[in-house]
Amino acid sequence: MKRKTIFLYLAMVSLLVQGQPTAKYYQGADGKRQYALKTALSDIIKPHTNVGYAGLLEAYKTTDRRADGKVWDMYSDMTNFTFDVDKAGSYKKEGDVYNREHSVPASWFKNASPMYSDLFHVYPTDGYVNNRRGNYPFGENKGEKYKSHNSFCKLGACTVSGYTGICFEPNDEYKGDFARSYFYMATCYEDKISSWDSDMFSGDNTTCFKSWALQMLLRWSREDPVSQKEIDRNNAVETYQHNRNPFIDFPGIEQYIWGTHTSRTFSSTGYVSPWATGIDEIPATQETVRNLVIVYDLGGRKVQTGGTDGLKPGIYIVNGKRIYVN
Repeated sequence: MKRKTIFLYLAMVSLLVQGQPTAKYYQGADGKRQYALKTALSDIIKPHTNVGYAGLLEAYKTTDRRADGKVWDMYSDMTNFTFDVDKAGSYKKEGDVYNREHSVPASWFKNASPMYSDLFHVYPTDGYVNNRRGNYPFGENKGEKYKSHNSFCKLGACTVSGYTGICFEPNDEYKGDFARSYFYMATCYEDKISSWDSDMFSGDNTTCFKSWALQMLLRWSREDPVSQKEIDRNNAVETYQHNRNPFIDFPGIEQYIWGTHTSRTFSSTGYVSPWATGIDEIPATQETVRNLVIVYDLGGRKVQTGGTDGLKPGIYIVNGKRIYVN
């Protein structure tokens, strides 16, 4: 049973990687590890098309379109924006208009190009909430200064160890999205990061982040794995910029660079997420699934919540353990 399980595990990982146009694109990073891997990835993704600030609004119609055709806003849970109609106008309250939000604030890099209009970190968001965020760093807080509708986003004194300034906390649903945007920015622009002025970035082109921010972003990425939304957006952005976000294509690769797997070399064709290894296997009996909350696939992507009911046969990660479902 053990040999059969391992074979199935490797086969599923292979399918996860080969199901996306990644192998040839990333082959220049093969055999690299830690900061050399980051530099190799930077060399791959740095050459890209700059759509321009005005071009972002047109691109959003493809990259950030919800299933109902409305704007996919990651800062508010109440918006129902129509493309073009509700864009970039004046606002008095949450829900009035959407505009372009630099998740890495533009003031940190002095509004310089091509960072200023890079789709991988500039998202359409509610204008009012965007304004309340300002150029505060991301973090976690109690929302004592501001809370958006239903406390979807919050502003307040940071409660993450190592930083006590005011910070903006996005919703749990999108923390991983923003973390992977930050990993992309640190990688793509590692040759420019020394000039950035930020409470999150360190100015060092290898470590890139201040310790408190790095540990938080690594945790956010682990707790909110790559979603189908991110996969679809990655593919859509590529049609405009002609580059990709490796932190979406290879879930957990940030651990190869800054985390627990820095001694591991990268393989574009045989990539194994660090979240899918080094964990115990147990049968999915009624007792083991009774208190399960979130189910992940072997690439670290969230599959469903509430247990294993309805899962297709295969191997999944639940509560840090590999579960096989017959």
